[in-house]
Amino acid sequence: MKKIQIIRNGANFCAADFGSLADIKDYVLELGPEIKIPDKVFGGQAVETTGAEFSFQIFAPGQETGFLHTHKNHEELYFFLRGKGEFQADGNIFPIGEGSVVRVAPEGKRSVRNSGVEPLVMLCIQYRGNTFSAEDATDGNILNEPVKW
Repeated sequence: MKKIQIIRNGANFCAADFGSLADIKDYVLELGPEIKIPDKVFGGQAVETTGAEFSFQIFAPGQETGFLHTHKNHEELYFFLRGKGEFQADGNIFPIGEGSVVRVAPEGKRSVRNSGVEPLVMLCIQYRGNTFSAEDATDGNILNEPVKW
Protein backbone atom coordinates (compact mmCIF):
# COMPACT_ATOMS: atom_id res chain seq x y z
CA MET A 1 0.00 0.00 0.00
CA LYS A 2 1.31 3.44 -0.98
CA LYS A 3 2.03 6.07 1.69
CA ILE A 4 1.81 9.86 1.50
CA GLN A 5 5.22 11.54 1.63
CA ILE A 6 5.56 14.82 3.52
CA ILE A 7 7.73 17.18 1.46
CA ARG A 8 8.12 19.98 3.99
CA ASN A 9 6.16 21.72 6.73
CA GLY A 10 6.50 24.88 8.75
CA ALA A 11 4.51 27.10 11.07
CA ASN A 12 2.07 28.16 8.33
CA PHE A 13 2.21 25.40 5.72
CA CYS A 14 2.53 21.71 5.00
CA ALA A 15 3.33 20.11 1.62
CA ALA A 16 2.85 16.46 0.70
CA ASP A 17 3.37 14.23 -2.32
CA PHE A 18 0.66 11.72 -3.16
CA GLY A 19 2.48 10.50 -6.27
CA SER A 20 1.25 10.73 -9.83
CA LEU A 21 -2.46 10.48 -10.52
CA ALA A 22 -1.84 6.93 -11.77
CA ASP A 23 -0.36 6.07 -8.34
CA ILE A 24 -3.72 6.68 -6.61
CA LYS A 25 -4.57 3.08 -7.56
CA ASP A 26 -1.92 1.94 -5.06
CA TYR A 27 -3.73 3.45 -2.03
CA VAL A 28 -6.35 1.72 0.11
CA LEU A 29 -8.62 3.76 2.38
CA GLU A 30 -9.28 1.78 5.56
CA LEU A 31 -12.41 2.99 7.33
CA GLY A 32 -12.37 0.02 9.71
CA PRO A 33 -11.32 -3.61 9.81
CA GLU A 34 -14.22 -4.61 7.55
CA ILE A 35 -14.37 -1.54 5.29
CA LYS A 36 -11.53 -1.00 2.82
CA ILE A 37 -11.93 1.15 -0.28
CA PRO A 38 -9.25 0.53 -2.92
CA ASP A 39 -7.86 3.32 -5.11
CA LYS A 40 -8.79 6.13 -2.66
CA VAL A 41 -6.78 8.34 -0.30
CA PHE A 42 -7.82 11.19 2.02
CA GLY A 43 -5.23 13.95 2.34
CA GLY A 44 -6.42 16.57 4.83
CA GLN A 45 -4.71 15.08 7.85
CA ALA A 46 -1.43 14.72 5.95
CA VAL A 47 -1.32 18.43 5.08
CA GLU A 48 -2.95 19.52 8.35
CA THR A 49 -6.08 21.14 6.88
CA THR A 50 -8.28 22.98 9.38
CA GLY A 51 -11.35 23.84 7.30
CA ALA A 52 -11.75 21.14 4.67
CA GLU A 53 -10.96 17.54 3.73
CA PHE A 54 -10.03 16.18 0.32
CA SER A 55 -9.56 12.85 -1.36
CA PHE A 56 -8.24 11.45 -4.60
CA GLN A 57 -9.94 8.40 -6.08
CA ILE A 58 -9.62 6.31 -9.22
CA PHE A 59 -12.51 4.30 -10.62
CA ALA A 60 -11.60 1.49 -13.00
CA PRO A 61 -13.86 1.03 -16.06
CA GLY A 62 -17.23 -0.23 -14.80
CA GLN A 63 -16.44 0.61 -11.14
CA GLU A 64 -18.80 2.74 -9.06
CA THR A 65 -19.04 3.92 -5.48
CA GLY A 66 -21.66 1.23 -4.88
CA PHE A 67 -23.78 3.37 -2.53
CA LEU A 68 -25.57 6.69 -2.27
CA HIS A 69 -24.50 8.99 0.53
CA THR A 70 -25.28 12.37 2.09
CA HIS A 71 -23.56 14.50 4.72
CA LYS A 72 -24.76 16.20 7.89
CA ASN A 73 -22.81 19.43 7.33
CA HIS A 74 -20.37 19.02 4.45
CA GLU A 75 -20.86 20.28 0.93
CA GLU A 76 -18.66 18.53 -1.64
CA LEU A 77 -16.93 19.62 -4.83
CA TYR A 78 -16.03 16.82 -7.23
CA PHE A 79 -13.31 17.61 -9.79
CA PHE A 80 -12.92 15.04 -12.59
CA LEU A 81 -9.31 15.08 -13.76
CA ARG A 82 -9.25 12.22 -16.27
CA GLY A 83 -11.63 9.75 -17.88
CA LYS A 84 -15.42 9.66 -18.38
CA GLY A 85 -18.31 8.53 -16.28
CA GLU A 86 -21.67 9.37 -14.82
CA PHE A 87 -22.70 11.24 -11.69
CA GLN A 88 -25.95 10.74 -9.83
CA ALA A 89 -27.35 13.56 -7.67
CA ASP A 90 -30.84 13.29 -6.18
CA GLY A 91 -31.83 10.71 -8.81
CA ASN A 92 -30.51 12.81 -11.72
CA ILE A 93 -27.90 10.95 -13.78
CA PHE A 94 -25.63 12.96 -16.07
CA PRO A 95 -22.31 12.52 -17.89
CA ILE A 96 -19.05 13.78 -16.38
CA GLY A 97 -15.50 13.70 -17.67
CA GLU A 98 -12.15 15.42 -17.61
CA GLY A 99 -12.81 19.05 -16.69
CA SER A 100 -16.22 18.46 -15.10
CA VAL A 101 -16.91 19.89 -11.64
CA VAL A 102 -19.97 18.95 -9.56
CA ARG A 103 -21.07 20.63 -6.31
CA VAL A 104 -23.46 18.77 -4.02
CA ALA A 105 -25.12 20.27 -0.93
CA PRO A 106 -24.87 18.27 2.33
CA GLU A 107 -28.35 16.71 1.97
CA GLY A 108 -27.89 15.79 -1.71
CA LYS A 109 -27.86 12.06 -2.45
CA ARG A 110 -24.80 11.31 -4.57
CA SER A 111 -22.85 8.57 -6.32
CA VAL A 112 -20.25 8.20 -9.11
CA ARG A 113 -19.50 5.53 -11.69
CA ASN A 114 -17.02 5.04 -14.48
CA SER A 115 -18.95 4.31 -17.67
CA GLY A 116 -15.88 4.82 -19.87
CA VAL A 117 -13.04 2.58 -21.01
CA GLU A 118 -10.21 4.43 -19.19
CA PRO A 119 -9.72 5.07 -15.45
CA LEU A 120 -11.86 7.90 -14.05
CA VAL A 121 -9.72 10.11 -11.76
CA MET A 122 -11.47 12.32 -9.21
CA LEU A 123 -10.50 14.89 -6.60
CA CYS A 124 -13.20 15.54 -4.01
CA ILE A 125 -13.10 18.46 -1.57
CA GLN A 126 -15.52 18.57 1.33
CA TYR A 127 -16.08 21.54 3.60
CA ARG A 128 -18.76 22.93 5.89
CA GLY A 129 -21.57 24.20 3.66
CA ASN A 130 -23.19 27.64 3.79
CA THR A 131 -20.18 29.34 5.37
CA PHE A 132 -18.56 31.31 2.52
CA SER A 133 -19.60 34.97 2.43
CA ALA A 134 -18.99 37.96 0.16
CA GLU A 135 -16.40 39.11 2.70
CA ASP A 136 -14.51 35.82 2.20
CA ALA A 137 -14.20 36.53 -1.52
CA THR A 138 -11.92 39.50 -0.69
CA ASP A 139 -9.90 37.72 2.02
CA GLY A 140 -6.59 37.62 0.11
CA ASN A 141 -3.82 40.16 0.58
CA ILE A 142 -1.27 40.86 -2.16
CA LEU A 143 1.99 41.66 -0.38
CA ASN A 144 4.35 44.39 -1.49
CA GLU A 145 7.49 42.27 -1.36
CA PRO A 146 9.47 40.54 -4.09
CA VAL A 147 9.27 36.83 -4.71
CA LYS A 148 12.75 35.31 -4.40
CA TRP A 149 13.36 31.79 -5.72
